[in-house]
Amino acid sequence: MLGKKKLMVGGLSALVVGALLTGCPPKKEAVKTSAVGVDAASKVYVPPGKQDEFYVFFSGGFNGQVTVYGAPSGRILKVIKVFSVDPETGYGFTPETRPMLMTSHGFLPWDDTHHPWLSQTNGEHDGRWLFINANNTPRIARIDLTTFETTEIIEIPNVAGNHPSPYGTENTEYVVSGSRFSVPVPQRDVPIESYKENFKGVISFIKANEPGKMDVAFQILMPGFNYDLARCGRGPSHGWCFFTSYNTEQAHTLLEVNASKNDKDFIAAVNWKRAEECVAQGKAKEMPATYYHNYYDEKKHMAVSEVKKSVKVLDPKECPGVAYFLPTPKSPHGVDVSDDGEYIVGGGKLATVIPIHSFSKMLKAIEQKAFEKEIDGIPVLKYDAVLHCELEKPCLGPLHTEFDGKGFGYTSC
Repeated sequence: MLGKKKLMVGGLSALVVGALLTGCPPKKEAVKTSAVGVDAASKVYVPPGKQDEFYVFFSGGFNGQVTVYGAPSGRILKVIKVFSVDPETGYGFTPETRPMLMTSHGFLPWDDTHHPWLSQTNGEHDGRWLFINANNTPRIARIDLTTFETTEIIEIPNVAGNHPSPYGTENTEYVVSGSRFSVPVPQRDVPIESYKENFKGVISFIKANEPGKMDVAFQILMPGFNYDLARCGRGPSHGWCFFTSYNTEQAHTLLEVNASKNDKDFIAAVNWKRAEECVAQGKAKEMPATYYHNYYDEKKHMAVSEVKKSVKVLDPKECPGVAYFLPTPKSPHGVDVSDDGEYIVGGGKLATVIPIHSFSKMLKAIEQKAFEKEIDGIPVLKYDAVLHCELEKPCLGPLHTEFDGKGFGYTSC
């Protein structure tokens, strides 16, 4: 934003100088050596009364909000108030909005937003809602894109560091959450030395397709790894979501060393259709948990808080087929699914290759029970059985891969 302001101020200064020095036109050489072309600004100029072609939504990090820019103009259009108080508008201070920031830990005036995710229909952005995660105190918010206002926030129990969130399914049936940092489940005081025995990861599926009714549909108990990012399948892989994980060593000291020893960590492939079946069959345990659901009541023009007291938790040992581990080098950060739903691309922060898994090969490996071992009831598939290929020496620390709909992927490092 500051850069854009500087360009605008610079442009105004040029106009003033031009008016003062009428009759003394600049030399041609000065124009040629200009840092930007004479028509650079005109290429992104959107005149008053006209709209930008695109809205760009940015997470605000520690300001706890979402910022909306117009493109190509680069103008800031709005800062949407989400997880932090805002003195300018009174958000979080007024009786009408204060309940939006209530949690099981009390009133929280800030958070750390990371990943905006647009609602989808048939795997395409539909422009209804934007979802954003709170990383510090695990929550997910819904923003109504007819008003660009936060209308709902759900707290996520049994989780610390809600980083692999709030990515959603093909028709916005669910948005997901995962534990960046594992905790004892149920939470209790235990020695840190008992990490491997008592600390668990949790993957949550939150109902998202009805405004005002977000709730934790079910949680899946996972080994105590660090779950980093997520993407859900589309097309043939609809019904599955994929989560990267690192610290499969389950270390709790000197993590820079002890959490980076394994050559391969995992992408967790979660079959949420299977999870739904197990919940319907009564295989989920109703676990006590206190968490808040906050929403804005348009009829009353008032935010409302309701306290939830339990959550359904599935143990993979009681629900075979709900999850599998795909070995993935090394300390994977991003996981991305190709437009056709076939390829699952891992971005290993410490890897020298980009592994590309095949969804169809994964299903075949599951059918043939091509397992290396089992961890807490979750089969580990053989690497070669699910691998489509490895892209060698792409860069130092691949992170994220996005696709252009034309068969090409673009990876950041």
